[in-house]
Formats: sequence, structure tokens, C-alpha cells
Amino acid sequence: MTDGVFLYDNERIDRVDEKISLIQKKDGFAYGTDAVMLAAYIRKTSKKTAVEFGSGTGIISLLCEEYNKLGKIYSVEVQNGYFDLLKRNIELNNSKIQPINADIRSLTPKDFGGEVDVVFTNPPYMKTDSGYSNNDLGKNTARHEVEGGIEDFCKAASKILKHGGLFYCVYRPDRAIDLICAMRKYNIEPKRMTYVYPYVDGRSCLMLVEGKKGALSSLYLTKPFIIFKSATEKNTDNTDDMNRVYRECDMDDEFKRV
Repeated sequence: MTDGVFLYDNERIDRVDEKISLIQKKDGFAYGTDAVMLAAYIRKTSKKTAVEFGSGTGIISLLCEEYNKLGKIYSVEVQNGYFDLLKRNIELNNSKIQPINADIRSLTPKDFGGEVDVVFTNPPYMKTDSGYSNNDLGKNTARHEVEGGIEDFCKAASKILKHGGLFYCVYRPDRAIDLICAMRKYNIEPKRMTYVYPYVDGRSCLMLVEGKKGALSSLYLTKPFIIFKSATEKNTDNTDDMNRVYRECDMDDEFKRV
């Protein structure tokens, strides 16, 4: 037991910042830069109702709550083991996030008292027949489209979003076309996109996208987001933009215009 929250032998508690502590599995899927960057990419709309798809430990929802980026937040997780972890992280942080144990494909607006304003997700980015399969089911499901592909995520988001509602996603650049096509197929128009690079001369490692349900076509491609000033062995020389992500869970206005 830690602060009244049960901790299993294969788990640890990591300090994310001054306010958030996070229970993570020692040998399981841990949050990374992609999760932190997605939270920072989400616009601050503190009175809006939002839903996270595939919450895992709950880190993105917890960051959004801490920095008052959204109003009421529902966190949806299909894996029973990670749903239990999500609930304990909510309890550990005295959070008001509402956890839901469900397959996103089964969700309807009734689950949230009506259509919602925002959906955000860090979905599995590898097809089931690509990459290396992991013996750990949690890791494998987090990385591979075992519980639904990107079309399923976009379809589920469109089903519960209001007209004009926002969809946020962090994804792999090599699957950009899959993401964009899926968004358009389900009436979510890509409106803002940012490619993330480890350093200036590196190849893009992530992409961040904001879409709007029912919007007209017009995409704002931001300047590149650079994580490190240069390629170093330990990669500790964060750019000012990356330091702001960690410090404020936010980005410069150049990354927000549409």
C-alpha cells in the first residue's frame, strides 16, 4: 500500500512532476515523449467535455487535468489490467477523471451523457502483421492494432463528437496517410499538423494532428518541432520548445494557429 493505493510487486511509482505520481509496471508499457507531447498539443478549453481513447496508465488525461486544459475528462481503457492501473493512478492523484472499461468500438454518446467536445488518443501505431510481437500482452496491445486499427479509432471518435468537435492524435509519420484517410472517411477534417524531429538533421519520429468534425478542408502545417538541440549520447539538451512542453504542458503560438 502507498498513500492508501495498492501496489503490486511488479510495479513502481514514478514522479512525473510536482503534482503527478504514476504507478507503472516495471516490465510493462511505460509512457514516453509521445504522451507528453500530445497533452501539450491539446488546446486549453477548460469547460469542454473530453474523452481519451486507450488511456493506459492515464498519464495524458492526468496532465490535461493538472494544467486545466479540459473540463470533464473520461478515460477509456479496454485492457482489464491497465484499467485497474488507471483507476489506481486516478485514486493516487486524487483525480476527478472518470474511468471507463470498454472497447472504443462499442461507445455511444449515451456513455457520456451526450456528444462530447474533444477526443484525444495515442493509439497503437503498428499493424498486427508488422514489427516484433511482444510476449507481454499489454505491451503488444499498446503498440499493435490488436483492439482496433486507426480507422476504428477515427470512426469511434466521429460517433461521439459534436459537430465542430476536436480530435487529437499522436502517430507515426510512416503511417500518416492511413491516419489522414481514416479521419476524412469519418468526417474529421485535419486542420493542424506538426511533424516532430529528434534534432534538426534527424528524420521525423512523431506527428501530431488536430482535426475538426464536419469542417471544410484547410490544413495548417506548422513549423517542425525539434526535441533536442543536437544528437548527443544521452539526449539531454532539450530545445526551448521541448522545455516548455515539460514545464507548462503547452507549445508556442506558432504551433497553435489554424
